Amino acid sequence: MATTNLDRASGFLGGLLNTLTERGRSLLGLSASTPMSKAELIALGETLLSRRGEATGVALANSLLAGYAAASEENKLAFLTALADMFGPDMHQLTKALDAVRDTNASPDAVNQLLRAAEPRRQELIRRLNLAPGGTASLVRMREALLTHAADHPQLKYVDSDFVHLFASWFNRGFLVLQKIDWTTPANILEKIIRYEQVHTIGSWDDLRARLAPSDRRCYGFFHPRLVDEPLIFVEVALTREIPASIAPLLDLTREPIAANEATTAVFYSISNTQKGLGGISFGNFLIKQVVEDLQRELPNLQTFVTLSPVPNFASWLKRQRSDNSPLIDEAARGALEALDTPNWFENPDIAERVKAVLLPLAAYYFLEAKNSRGQPLDAVARFHLGNGARLERLNFLGDLSANGLRQSHGLMVNYLYALGEIENNHEAFVEKGQIAAASPVRKMLPARALVTEIAAGH
Repeated sequence: MATTNLDRASGFLGGLLNTLTERGRSLLGLSASTPMSKAELIALGETLLSRRGEATGVALANSLLAGYAAASEENKLAFLTALADMFGPDMHQLTKALDAVRDTNASPDAVNQLLRAAEPRRQELIRRLNLAPGGTASLVRMREALLTHAADHPQLKYVDSDFVHLFASWFNRGFLVLQKIDWTTPANILEKIIRYEQVHTIGSWDDLRARLAPSDRRCYGFFHPRLVDEPLIFVEVALTREIPASIAPLLDLTREPIAANEATTAVFYSISNTQKGLGGISFGNFLIKQVVEDLQRELPNLQTFVTLSPVPNFASWLKRQRSDNSPLIDEAARGALEALDTPNWFENPDIAERVKAVLLPLAAYYFLEAKNSRGQPLDAVARFHLGNGARLERLNFLGDLSANGLRQSHGLMVNYLYALGEIENNHEAFVEKGQIAAASPVRKMLPARALVTEIAAGH
């Protein structure tokens, strides 16, 4: 078979990377066949920081990243902890800069020198590593590894803060590209959509096709120029005639699609972040807002933009209320909730109705009154959408009867409504005052006000 241009390009790039790696190793006299030790990784980091030549810097950066990738898990962790312990600020320079600023005649330049001296050396090291071919992807993987060790190694939180500081700039909205993902998208990206889907598992290629190919389905993702074939986050959208109360009809492989111009509602039913190493870097708020704009341009008939969202921690919260004998749950309610411990309880209409009468008021309390230590809603999905300016529109009993849905939320799902004329006001009220925008029917589900007040007071 004749060699293609793509084959020749791949061979050229592969050779270039090998050359850069070997050049970086040779600068320190390292053997090409010996995996790098902790000491060698640290030495290469110090050398990279000391060099000024761009070509040499790229070679060293590529060699360090290759050496880290090939290192043992023990040496990888040792390098990460070394970033915390040995690549902090230059304390001598920092002390000098502080003394200069304390001078009553300190100039703006002295303040600028202090800012530079206070920056940890590892930030500049990370910047230089990013110059290597594939450096951005390698650094994202490096932070993913760091996060797995953070609980056992508290000093890594300082390294993580530097990663977040730099990633927030490198992955800001100005660098992200929104792309529509459909059945014609390259297979390597479609495979990643299957792998990265976090909300409703994609079980097969037929399942994926049903989410991408029909006229009433859309999928969009944010991509970054340095991670060309890696979606950072993607959202799946169903075009419908009404706000859905359950997920099964949307995922039904045998359903009959509708024409896109017949739809009046766009339903965001799955949002998946794909890169664990970018945790804490927000993309979703930008994604939803831009997708809304694109859909409005494509389909002016769309009037309603809403989610069909999971409630991943509701079941665990309710379990705590039951075990702690919460005043929210009286004896009658406690008896009704015992059905939740029985498999397939929802198949009995009478039992399901009794559970519903108890569960929905508790769910309303969970969303509107229950708070974390920072005074924010307990539910992470709620924090995301409410922070974006959405309104808690409807609680859907038995909206998700999958094994995962029953385990996480006893089947509960919710709709968040993005009312375009209210988004900014809702966002400001939530961020500035902690006010939760919620539809009147949801608020009316709350338990008696006196009981809510009693619980809030800690009685």
